[in-house]
Amino acid sequence: MARRKQIYEGKSKILFEGPEPGTLVQYFKDDALDRDNRKGTITGKGVINNRISEYLMGLLGEIGVPTHFIRRLNMREQLIRELEMIPVALVVRNVVAGRMAKRLSMPEGTPLPRSIVEYYLKSDDVEDPMIAEEHITAFDWAGTQDLDDMMALALRVNDFLNGLFYGVGLRLVDFRLEFGRLWEGDFMRIVLADEISPDTCRLWDIKTNEKLDKDRFRRDLGHVEEAYQEVASRLGILPEGGPRDMKGPEVMQ
Repeated sequence: MARRKQIYEGKSKILFEGPEPGTLVQYFKDDALDRDNRKGTITGKGVINNRISEYLMGLLGEIGVPTHFIRRLNMREQLIRELEMIPVALVVRNVVAGRMAKRLSMPEGTPLPRSIVEYYLKSDDVEDPMIAEEHITAFDWAGTQDLDDMMALALRVNDFLNGLFYGVGLRLVDFRLEFGRLWEGDFMRIVLADEISPDTCRLWDIKTNEKLDKDRFRRDLGHVEEAYQEVASRLGILPEGGPRDMKGPEVMQ
């Protein structure tokens, strides 16, 4: 495999310089962190997340949601548009779970009267704290129009994904989205970035409330690989022969 210049490495992905100006290659890793930020591995996760994210980003593009996704290159890599990333993540919540349950001392699984969107600063150093719109605009992380666009896209994505997952017997409890600015000359637009997968969504079986997402790893529930495979299987996109392994790319520093 050709040596490529690494641009960035996060918890679950590596970004490499793309083949053309304005593009990047996004590589999906099997790495994962538990509740105590201890590193582990979910075998085949990168392959499945790449495929699920490709599928969902493609469907969103078809309904007019702008995304960074261009095409899948192989089992673990996607070609994406290079964006000016906004350091704010949006979490859309449909059911009480995770941080919200702990913060509000409410039982997990409590239905919300309406979808709630929360803002979090993307910073591993301070563990991604929850922030308000006033923080975002005061520190110039994003402008008011940026936030309006991000909120509108997040709610549109939520509406679409809720129906899609419900159709395959899954409840979309909550999910995390990231956005960036795509510049085309002097014109800028807000574009959906990162990934949509069991790493970034809480997905529960509608009938049993069985968790089929990264919480199985975080909470040491076991059968983690099977949960990711189950989501892909229900969406009809499990790779033939299951998620086979693939060597990582050679990196040029």
